[in-house]
Amino acid sequence: MRTVEHELVGLHGFGGRFRPVAPGPFVLLAVAAALAPVRPGWLWAALILAAATGPWLVGAVAALVPWAARRRGPAYWRLSERGLEKIGPDGSTLASYERDRIEGLGITTGDGVLVVQHKFGTASIGPLPSLGLEPLALFVTARRVGIPVRLVHGEVSDLLDPALDDAGRPPGMDDDAELVIPLGPTRDLAAERRLLDQEAALLAAAHEEAAPEPAAPGPERAVLASAEPDPSRRRVLLLGGLSGALGVVMVLRLAVDGPPGFGVRVAAACWVLASLAAVLVTRRRSLASARTVWTIDRDLIQVSRRPRRSRAASGGWAARGVVPSRGALTVPAAETAALVIGPGLRADPLTGRPRRSELSVLAFDHRLRLLARLPAHGLDAFQLAHALADRGYRVVTPGARAPRTPEYGLEGLPEIFARVPGGRLVVEDGGLGWADAAGEVVLRMPEDRLGGIELLTIAGHAWVRLYDSDGDEFFAAPLSALRISRTDLREAARREGLPVNDAEYDAYLSAAFHSAVSTLTLPASETPALASGAEPVPLELTAPPAPSPAHAPGILLDATRRSRFGTYGMSLILAEIVAVVGAAWLGPDLGGFVTTASWSVPAGLLVGLGGYWLHDRDRPRLRVSPAGLAVVTRRGRVRWELARDRVAGIGIDDAADRLPRLVVWSPTGRVLRQVTFPPDLAELRRACERYGLPWGPPDADHPTPPPPEL
Repeated sequence: MRTVEHELVGLHGFGGRFRPVAPGPFVLLAVAAALAPVRPGWLWAALILAAATGPWLVGAVAALVPWAARRRGPAYWRLSERGLEKIGPDGSTLASYERDRIEGLGITTGDGVLVVQHKFGTASIGPLPSLGLEPLALFVTARRVGIPVRLVHGEVSDLLDPALDDAGRPPGMDDDAELVIPLGPTRDLAAERRLLDQEAALLAAAHEEAAPEPAAPGPERAVLASAEPDPSRRRVLLLGGLSGALGVVMVLRLAVDGPPGFGVRVAAACWVLASLAAVLVTRRRSLASARTVWTIDRDLIQVSRRPRRSRAASGGWAARGVVPSRGALTVPAAETAALVIGPGLRADPLTGRPRRSELSVLAFDHRLRLLARLPAHGLDAFQLAHALADRGYRVVTPGARAPRTPEYGLEGLPEIFARVPGGRLVVEDGGLGWADAAGEVVLRMPEDRLGGIELLTIAGHAWVRLYDSDGDEFFAAPLSALRISRTDLREAARREGLPVNDAEYDAYLSAAFHSAVSTLTLPASETPALASGAEPVPLELTAPPAPSPAHAPGILLDATRRSRFGTYGMSLILAEIVAVVGAAWLGPDLGGFVTTASWSVPAGLLVGLGGYWLHDRDRPRLRVSPAGLAVVTRRGRVRWELARDRVAGIGIDDAADRLPRLVVWSPTGRVLRQVTFPPDLAELRRACERYGLPWGPPDADHPTPPPPEL
C-alpha cells in the first residue's frame, strides 16, 4: 500500500472535547419546570436542577462514548494525492474530487474562494477560511501533489456565466447542488509572485545545511504569552460559579419554605434564568479570553492555553521546569524547516470551526509538509519573530508591508503655494513669506501672527511646525517641500528675531560643549594653596552628571480629560448601582426601600467621588525628555524610568486584544514597559519627535520620504 507523502488537512475542532450540548433548549426546559405546578417541593426542585444540569450531563456522556464523540466534530476538507475530499465527523467521505480528474485549482483574490477546475466542469467549493485552509499551505501542497494553482482577479460572482440566471444557477437545479461556473482567464500575477517567493524561501530553508549552533549569551528558553484579560479569567470563573451556586441555593430555599405557589414558581423561574444565563456567559467569556502561551526552546516549541510548572521534574524540558500540558501543541526543532508567521486561521473556542486570525504560525518540515498550525492570537508578531530567530529557527514572513505614509500636512498648504512654480519659503521683513522663482515674495506672514517656529526631525527628514499667537499649530510640512534648509531657516529666523526653537540642534551644541570642556584641566601651579604639607591636586573641569529621565527637563504628559471624566462617571455609576441594589436587598430590614435609598444613594455618590479622588490625586504621568522616558506620579514618586539608550521605540502595539496598547520597545525588540494610562497620542508623538525618541516599533517599515513637489 502506497503511503500518502503530501497531505493537507483543513483546520477543525476536536469533537471529543467536553462541552455542554444544546444549552438553549435546556434553559427553556428548566424555566418551564420552574413554572410547572409540581408537588411535592422536593420533586419540583429536583426537576429544575435536572433540567439545568442537562447540557453538561449530555456533554459528558457524548465525550465519554466513542461513537458519539466521533460524530460531534465538524466536517473538514483534505487535499492529498487522492484529490480534494470532504471528510465527515465519523471519517466518511462526503464529497470527493479525484486527483486524475482535477485540471487545476483557483483562488479568487477578492473574496478568497477556492475554485476547482474539474474534468466535467468548474465548481466553487467555498471561502478558504470556512474550509480551514491557508493560501500558502494550499499552494505549496497542491504544487507538491502536481495540481496547478492560479490566483484569479475579482470575486466568484465575477466568474459567473452571464447566460445563467440572476441566482447563478441553471433552471431546475437544486439548491443543494454544486454551482458550476467557468473559471476566468485573468490572473493576479502579483499575488502569485508573493506565494512563489514564500515557497522559494521555504525551499531554501528546507535544503540548506543547518549552521552550527552559536553559543548565545542569553537564555535558551523564552516564554511569550498574550495579555492578561481584564477582568481576569479567574475572576470571571469565580463570578459564574457564584451565580450558579446562588441560583441553586435560592431554588432549594423556595422549595423548603413551603408549597410552590404561583409567586414562588415565578421567582424560581427568574432565578433559574438569571443564574443559567450568567453561567453560560461566563463559560463563553472564559473560553474566548484564554491566554496563548509560547515556550520556545532550541530543540522544541510548545504552545498551550496556559503555562504549567512542575517542581519534581527532571531531564530535558522537565529539568527546566516546563512540562507539556494536556492539549498543548509541540513541534520539535529537528523536524522543522521553517516557520511562516502572518495572518492565518484559528479554531473557534466555542464551536471548533475555523475563523480568521490576525496572527498564526505554520510549521513546515523539510519536505514542505505542514507539521502544525500554531495559534498566536494576542501575541506580537515582532516579538515572536525575534524570539524564534534568536533560538535558531528559520522564520518566513508573508512579505514587507506597504511603506507607511505619514501625515505630511501638504493638504493644508495655501493654494498659492501650488500656483507658484518653483516657490520656496523665505524669511524677510520680520516674518515668513513665499517667494517665486525670481525671488519676489508673493505671500507674507507678519510677525504678530507668528507665535513660534519649531524645527524637528520626523522619520529622518527635517520638518517645520508653525504656531499662531495663541499657541495652536496651524501649519506643518517637511522643509524639502518648502525648498529651504534647516540651517538657513534657523539662522535667518534668529537674525530677524522670530521665536524659533530647534531642540535637537541646541542639545547637540550642549553635548559638544560638555565633551570639549570635560577634557580641560588646570596645571598644578594654578591650583589653590592647600594646607601645609599637602600636595597640590590638579583641578579637573568635568561635565555635570546627566539628569535622570524622571527629573530631566522635558514634557509631562497626563491622561486625557476625556478618559479621566469617563473614569469618574464609571466610578459614580458603579457606586450608585451598589447603593440601589443594597437598598432593594436590605430595605425591608432598614425601614423600607425609599427610606434606605434616601441615605444610601447620597452616600454612594460621596463614596464614588471620594474613592476616585483618592486614586486620582496620585495618578501617573509620562515624562518625555532627551534623557529618556519616565512615569512619575503627581506626588513625585517614580514608578519606572528608562534611559535614552535603552529606548528603541515608543508607540502603539498592533497586537489584537492587548491592553494597554501604548508600549516601549528595547533595541532588541522586547517590550520594556507598558503605559497604563492613555495620554494624548498626538502630543506624545510630537514630544518624541522633538526630543529625538523614535516613534513606532524598532526595525519597522520605513515611511516614505516627503514629496519634492507640491
